[in-house]
Amino acid sequence: MTQTPEPTPFTQAGDTRTSAKISRDTISAVSVAVLCVLLLLSARLVSPALGSWTQVETVLVLGFFLVVLSYGQGLVILSGGLDLSLPATITLGGILATSWVGANDPNAWYLLPVVLMICGLVGLMSGIGVVWLKVPPFIMTMAMSIIVASALLGYTNGTPRGAAPTAAVALMKTELLGLPTPVIVLVAFVAMGWLFQSRSIYGRYLYAIGTNLDAARIAGVPVTMMQILPYVISAMCAGFVGIALVGYSSGATLRMGDDYLLPSIAAVVIGGSSILGGRGTNLGTVGGAILLTTLGTIISALGMEFGLRTVIEGSIVLFALLLLREELFQKLRNLWR
Repeated sequence: MTQTPEPTPFTQAGDTRTSAKISRDTISAVSVAVLCVLLLLSARLVSPALGSWTQVETVLVLGFFLVVLSYGQGLVILSGGLDLSLPATITLGGILATSWVGANDPNAWYLLPVVLMICGLVGLMSGIGVVWLKVPPFIMTMAMSIIVASALLGYTNGTPRGAAPTAAVALMKTELLGLPTPVIVLVAFVAMGWLFQSRSIYGRYLYAIGTNLDAARIAGVPVTMMQILPYVISAMCAGFVGIALVGYSSGATLRMGDDYLLPSIAAVVIGGSSILGGRGTNLGTVGGAILLTTLGTIISALGMEFGLRTVIEGSIVLFALLLLREELFQKLRNLWR
């Protein structure tokens, strides 16, 4: 009779970590969703125009940019890094889309993938600097941001020219199946992101690297490739956001990505990810991005002054961060013991 081997300590530990991770991340994602609903309901009490289905569509369309950007940032953070080059890479994608593709030749859409590949090269350089040259991630990505921003300033002479590509305008300003096209694309993007991060071997590699780099290397994980890959994906996501922003606003500026760096990090952390890596889910990050977008939309609709808007937004983000952190749950449990 064949005897079933007993689970090894490594297997038992892994099962425990997986079970705990699923529990924490599920709670975080549900908590963020509840906060979004409460914000919308509270806004409806202030004004009947707020909290309607039209506003929900607006939040989803505006949240499209932050969701895509935060997904790439989330992969980098999951692997134990940080990407500060996103604003410059967004601008790179937008300026190249307007200057290379433009609106004059609708058949030139094939250049858009080339733009994404160039943005991916920025991420590749960041990843090589972090992994091979051992430069700290925030220094390497900040340096790449300065290099790209300076190159764009010289390339445009301070004044970006060109028009939004027809494909980008169609993406952001048309409807499909009775819904804004960005909403449909957003759902498809979230589904593919979830499959990659939570159901593929590459996603498991990223969790392993972020949890314990040395243990992942011993286990046979291709550590070098998997540390560089998130930076490439993050840069391509940023380039895609730049193209989408051009389609939404019908033009590019040299500061078009400046407002997205801190929200991309906040969305990841609010969604339940550890800033140190090794923990988090795509759905949690999506929830964090939608929460921040909902908050910003409501504050803008109420016509608050910029200073007051910043104080309120920062306070709610801080409250959400404290509420969703595991350390707070542990302290509360200890108080009741």
